[in-house]
Amino acid sequence: MAATPRGTSPVSPDARPRLTVLSGPSGVGKSTVVAHMRKVHPEVWLSVSATTRKPRPGERHGVQYFFVDDEEFDKLVANGELLEWAEFAGNRYGTPRKAVQDRLEAGEPVLLEIDLQGARQVRESMKEAQLVFLAPPSWEELVRRLTGRGTEAPEVIERRLTAAKVELAAEAEFDETLVNTSVEDVSRELLALMKVL
Repeated sequence: MAATPRGTSPVSPDARPRLTVLSGPSGVGKSTVVAHMRKVHPEVWLSVSATTRKPRPGERHGVQYFFVDDEEFDKLVANGELLEWAEFAGNRYGTPRKAVQDRLEAGEPVLLEIDLQGARQVRESMKEAQLVFLAPPSWEELVRRLTGRGTEAPEVIERRLTAAKVELAAEAEFDETLVNTSVEDVSRELLALMKVL
Protein backbone atom coordinates (compact mmCIF):
# COMPACT_ATOMS: atom_id res chain seq x y z
CA MET A 1 0.00 0.00 0.00
CA ALA A 2 1.44 3.37 -1.04
CA ALA A 3 2.15 5.81 1.78
CA THR A 4 0.40 9.15 1.72
CA PRO A 5 2.93 12.00 1.67
CA ARG A 6 3.12 13.79 5.00
CA GLY A 7 1.26 17.06 5.25
CA THR A 8 -1.14 16.34 2.38
CA SER A 9 -4.72 17.34 2.90
CA PRO A 10 -7.88 17.30 0.77
CA VAL A 11 -8.03 21.09 1.31
CA SER A 12 -5.28 23.04 -0.41
CA PRO A 13 -3.42 25.45 1.92
CA ASP A 14 -4.63 28.41 -0.18
CA ALA A 15 -8.26 27.42 0.36
CA ARG A 16 -7.91 27.43 4.14
CA PRO A 17 -9.02 30.62 5.88
CA ARG A 18 -6.23 32.61 7.50
CA LEU A 19 -6.44 33.88 11.02
CA THR A 20 -7.32 37.59 10.84
CA VAL A 21 -6.25 39.84 13.70
CA LEU A 22 -8.05 43.16 14.19
CA SER A 23 -6.21 45.62 16.38
CA GLY A 24 -5.99 49.34 17.01
CA PRO A 25 -6.08 51.84 19.84
CA SER A 26 -8.58 51.57 22.68
CA GLY A 27 -11.78 53.43 21.82
CA VAL A 28 -11.39 53.16 18.04
CA GLY A 29 -14.53 51.01 17.77
CA LYS A 30 -13.14 47.49 17.28
CA SER A 31 -15.95 45.83 19.27
CA THR A 32 -18.66 47.83 17.46
CA VAL A 33 -17.28 46.88 14.02
CA VAL A 34 -16.99 43.21 14.99
CA ALA A 35 -20.51 43.10 16.47
CA HIS A 36 -21.98 44.62 13.29
CA MET A 37 -19.98 42.28 11.05
CA ARG A 38 -21.06 39.17 12.95
CA LYS A 39 -24.70 40.25 12.83
CA VAL A 40 -24.45 40.20 9.03
CA HIS A 41 -22.06 37.21 8.80
CA PRO A 42 -22.50 35.02 11.91
CA GLU A 43 -20.30 32.33 10.32
CA VAL A 44 -17.22 34.41 11.15
CA TRP A 45 -15.96 32.98 14.43
CA LEU A 46 -14.73 35.51 16.96
CA SER A 47 -12.36 34.18 19.55
CA VAL A 48 -13.48 34.96 23.10
CA SER A 49 -10.59 36.18 25.26
CA ALA A 50 -9.90 35.34 28.86
CA THR A 51 -9.46 38.38 31.12
CA THR A 52 -8.79 39.26 34.73
CA ARG A 53 -10.90 42.41 34.27
CA LYS A 54 -14.19 42.58 36.16
CA PRO A 55 -17.32 42.41 33.94
CA ARG A 56 -18.87 45.69 32.81
CA PRO A 57 -22.66 46.05 33.06
CA GLY A 58 -24.35 43.70 30.59
CA GLU A 59 -21.24 41.55 29.93
CA ARG A 60 -21.61 37.80 30.36
CA HIS A 61 -19.01 35.10 31.07
CA GLY A 62 -18.20 33.16 27.90
CA VAL A 63 -19.86 35.73 25.63
CA GLN A 64 -17.80 38.93 25.72
CA TYR A 65 -14.97 37.37 27.77
CA PHE A 66 -14.08 34.44 29.96
CA PHE A 67 -13.72 36.24 33.29
CA VAL A 68 -10.99 34.56 35.36
CA ASP A 69 -9.02 35.45 38.48
CA ASP A 70 -5.24 36.00 38.57
CA GLU A 71 -4.52 32.44 39.69
CA GLU A 72 -6.51 30.92 36.80
CA PHE A 73 -4.81 33.26 34.33
CA ASP A 74 -1.36 32.31 35.68
CA LYS A 75 -2.21 28.64 35.02
CA LEU A 76 -3.27 29.36 31.41
CA VAL A 77 0.06 31.16 30.79
CA ALA A 78 2.16 28.47 32.52
CA ASN A 79 0.50 25.67 30.52
CA GLY A 80 1.01 27.44 27.17
CA GLU A 81 -2.74 27.55 26.63
CA LEU A 82 -2.80 31.14 25.35
CA LEU A 83 -1.93 32.11 21.78
CA GLU A 84 -1.13 35.58 23.09
CA TRP A 85 -1.64 37.57 26.25
CA ALA A 86 -1.01 41.08 27.44
CA GLU A 87 -1.52 43.37 30.39
CA PHE A 88 -3.49 46.52 29.73
CA ALA A 89 -4.75 49.18 32.12
CA GLY A 90 -4.00 46.91 35.09
CA ASN A 91 -5.79 43.83 33.71
CA ARG A 92 -4.60 40.83 31.70
CA TYR A 93 -6.20 39.57 28.49
CA GLY A 94 -5.37 36.41 26.51
CA THR A 95 -6.57 34.30 23.58
CA PRO A 96 -7.15 30.56 24.23
CA ARG A 97 -4.96 28.76 21.65
CA LYS A 98 -6.81 25.48 21.12
CA ALA A 99 -10.16 26.98 20.12
CA VAL A 100 -8.49 29.12 17.41
CA GLN A 101 -6.53 26.17 16.01
CA ASP A 102 -9.59 23.90 16.00
CA ARG A 103 -11.68 26.41 14.03
CA LEU A 104 -8.94 27.06 11.47
CA GLU A 105 -8.45 23.31 11.02
CA ALA A 106 -12.20 23.02 10.39
CA GLY A 107 -11.88 25.61 7.60
CA GLU A 108 -13.77 28.38 9.39
CA PRO A 109 -12.80 32.07 9.13
CA VAL A 110 -11.43 33.17 12.51
CA LEU A 111 -11.18 36.72 13.79
CA LEU A 112 -9.22 37.91 16.82
CA GLU A 113 -9.92 41.36 18.24
CA ILE A 114 -6.88 42.16 20.39
CA ASP A 115 -4.47 44.92 21.36
CA LEU A 116 -1.07 45.75 19.88
CA GLN A 117 0.96 43.58 22.26
CA GLY A 118 -1.24 40.60 21.44
CA ALA A 119 -1.07 41.24 17.69
CA ARG A 120 2.74 41.24 17.87
CA GLN A 121 2.71 37.92 19.74
CA VAL A 122 0.38 36.36 17.16
CA ARG A 123 2.69 37.55 14.36
CA GLU A 124 5.56 35.75 16.11
CA SER A 125 3.71 32.46 16.65
CA MET A 126 1.52 32.40 13.50
CA LYS A 127 3.43 34.02 10.63
CA GLU A 128 0.56 33.40 8.20
CA ALA A 129 -1.91 35.50 10.21
CA GLN A 130 -3.29 38.62 8.54
CA LEU A 131 -2.95 41.71 10.76
CA VAL A 132 -5.47 44.52 10.22
CA PHE A 133 -5.12 47.91 11.94
CA LEU A 134 -8.29 49.86 12.72
CA ALA A 135 -7.49 53.58 12.80
CA PRO A 136 -9.66 56.47 14.04
CA PRO A 137 -10.67 59.24 11.59
CA SER A 138 -8.62 61.63 13.77
CA TRP A 139 -6.89 61.88 17.16
CA GLU A 140 -9.63 64.28 18.34
CA GLU A 141 -12.33 61.73 17.53
CA LEU A 142 -10.46 59.03 19.46
CA VAL A 143 -10.17 61.28 22.52
CA ARG A 144 -13.89 62.06 22.28
CA ARG A 145 -14.79 58.36 22.15
CA LEU A 146 -12.55 57.43 25.07
CA THR A 147 -13.73 60.22 27.35
CA GLY A 148 -17.37 59.77 26.33
CA ARG A 149 -17.66 56.18 27.59
CA GLY A 150 -18.16 57.29 31.17
CA THR A 151 -17.25 53.83 32.50
CA GLU A 152 -13.66 54.50 33.59
CA ALA A 153 -11.84 56.68 36.11
CA PRO A 154 -9.84 59.70 34.77
CA GLU A 155 -6.49 57.99 35.49
CA VAL A 156 -7.56 54.94 33.46
CA ILE A 157 -8.59 57.19 30.55
CA GLU A 158 -5.21 58.95 30.78
CA ARG A 159 -3.41 55.58 30.60
CA ARG A 160 -5.54 54.60 27.60
CA LEU A 161 -4.71 57.84 25.78
CA THR A 162 -0.99 57.38 26.44
CA ALA A 163 -1.23 53.78 25.18
CA ALA A 164 -3.23 54.95 22.13
CA LYS A 165 -0.34 57.18 21.00
CA VAL A 166 2.02 54.18 21.11
CA GLU A 167 -0.54 51.99 19.30
CA LEU A 168 -1.12 54.55 16.53
CA ALA A 169 2.64 54.74 15.93
CA ALA A 170 2.70 50.96 15.29
CA GLU A 171 0.34 51.09 12.29
CA ALA A 172 3.16 50.29 9.82
CA GLU A 173 3.62 46.85 11.44
CA PHE A 174 0.23 45.75 10.08
CA ASP A 175 -0.65 44.24 6.69
CA GLU A 176 -3.69 46.48 6.16
CA THR A 177 -5.20 49.65 7.65
CA LEU A 178 -8.91 50.44 7.77
CA VAL A 179 -10.13 53.87 8.92
CA ASN A 180 -13.27 53.69 11.06
CA THR A 181 -15.37 56.44 9.50
CA SER A 182 -18.42 54.16 9.11
CA VAL A 183 -19.09 50.89 10.92
CA GLU A 184 -20.91 49.47 7.88
CA ASP A 185 -18.10 50.34 5.44
CA VAL A 186 -15.33 49.04 7.70
CA SER A 187 -17.26 45.80 8.32
CA ARG A 188 -17.57 45.26 4.55
CA GLU A 189 -13.88 46.00 4.01
CA LEU A 190 -12.88 43.62 6.79
CA LEU A 191 -15.08 40.83 5.40
CA ALA A 192 -13.51 41.34 1.98
CA LEU A 193 -10.02 41.03 3.49
CA MET A 194 -11.12 37.83 5.22
CA LYS A 195 -12.53 36.61 1.87
CA VAL A 196 -15.93 36.01 3.45
CA LEU A 197 -17.76 38.19 0.92
